[in-house]
Amino acid sequence: MKANQNRGRVLVVDDQAANLRVVSALLERQGYEVAVAGDGEAALAIAEDQAPDLMLLDMMMPGMDGFGVMEEIRLRALLPRVPVVFLTAAQDRGLLLRAFEAGAVDYVVKPFIPDELVARVNAHIGLKLARDRLEQVARERQELVNLVAHDLKNPLTSVVFASDIMVAGTLRPERVPRYLQMIRDSAEEGLGYISRYLETQARARDARSARDARVELASVVEWIVGRYELQFEDSGSRLRVCRPIEGVVAIDELVLRQVAGNLVGNAMKYAPSSDVDILCNPGAPGFRQLRVADRGPGVPRDRQRELFTPFSRLTEVDPARAGTSSGLGLSLARQIVSDAGGQLWYEDREGGGACFVVELPEAPTA
Repeated sequence: MKANQNRGRVLVVDDQAANLRVVSALLERQGYEVAVAGDGEAALAIAEDQAPDLMLLDMMMPGMDGFGVMEEIRLRALLPRVPVVFLTAAQDRGLLLRAFEAGAVDYVVKPFIPDELVARVNAHIGLKLARDRLEQVARERQELVNLVAHDLKNPLTSVVFASDIMVAGTLRPERVPRYLQMIRDSAEEGLGYISRYLETQARARDARSARDARVELASVVEWIVGRYELQFEDSGSRLRVCRPIEGVVAIDELVLRQVAGNLVGNAMKYAPSSDVDILCNPGAPGFRQLRVADRGPGVPRDRQRELFTPFSRLTEVDPARAGTSSGLGLSLARQIVSDAGGQLWYEDREGGGACFVVELPEAPTA
C-alpha cells in the first residue's frame, strides 16, 4: 500500500488474532493504515506513541478489558484525540450505555457485517480528519493574529515616542521634520505589515517566491539606523554599525526588517543604557550573519533555553520591562528565519552582554 493512498490510521484492538487479521485486511483494502494490538497495554503504548485517527476496541478482553482501556485513555488525556468505536458481541443495553458514558463514539456488533464496519469507520475518520483540519485552520489564523499584533507594536511604539517628544514642547524647531517623518514612516511600516499578511500570505508560502526573494544586508541596516537612531539619541546611548556591511541574502526585505527590528527593540528594552552594535560576518559556507549585540545584563544560562519558547517572558532579567512583552517576538523571529532556510540563536557576548545572530543563505547571483 502506497503512503499517499492512506486515508487515515486505524488501531484495531482485539485479543483474537483471527479478528485482527480479518479487520486489518478489510481496512487496508480501503486504503487505511492499520496498526493492531492484542491487549489493552499494547494498545495504549501504540496510541501514546502515535495517536490513531480511530481506535476499534474490543469490549470484552481478558485482563484489561475495553472499559479499562477507555479509563486509561481518559487518564492519559488521549481523548478526544483518539475517537473509539467499541467492537462487542454483547447487545446488553446497560453495557452499551456504559460504553458511551466512557467516551466511545459508536459501536459495532460482532460478528460484524463488512460493509457496515467500513461505513462506520469511513464516517468517524471523516469526522476526525475534518475536525483536525478545522483545528489547524484555527491555529494558523491565531498565529497570524499573534504575528500581526506583535509586529505592529514596534512601529506604533515609534509613533508614540515621536508624538510624546513633540507634545512635550521641548523639541527644537529644526528637528520637528525628522520626528514627523518618523511618525509617517512608522505608520507606513505598520500598514505594510498588515498588507503583507492579509494580501500576500499565500504567495509568501510559495516556493518560487521564497527562492526569488533577495535583499542587501546594507539596505536593511540602513533602514534600522533610520528607524531607531532618534530613540537611541533620546536615551543617551548609541546605535553603532560596525562596517563593512556586505552580502545579499535570500529573504524578503520586509521580513528581515521585522526580525532585525525585533532584535534591536529587545536590546533597547532589556539593555536600555547600553550601546547596541550591528555587525555583519561570514557564516557557514554559503551563509551570511547579521549580529545584534549589546552590553546589557545578558541572559542567565539556565534561562537561555526559554528564549525562543512562545509566550515565555524572562521576568528575572528585567521584571518591569517584561510586563510589556507578549513573549512572542523571538519565537516568531526564529520561525521566520527558519522558513527562509536560516537560523537564529543567542550567544553570550564576549566581555559581557547579549548577542543575537541571524544566519541566512546567500542569494544566488542575479
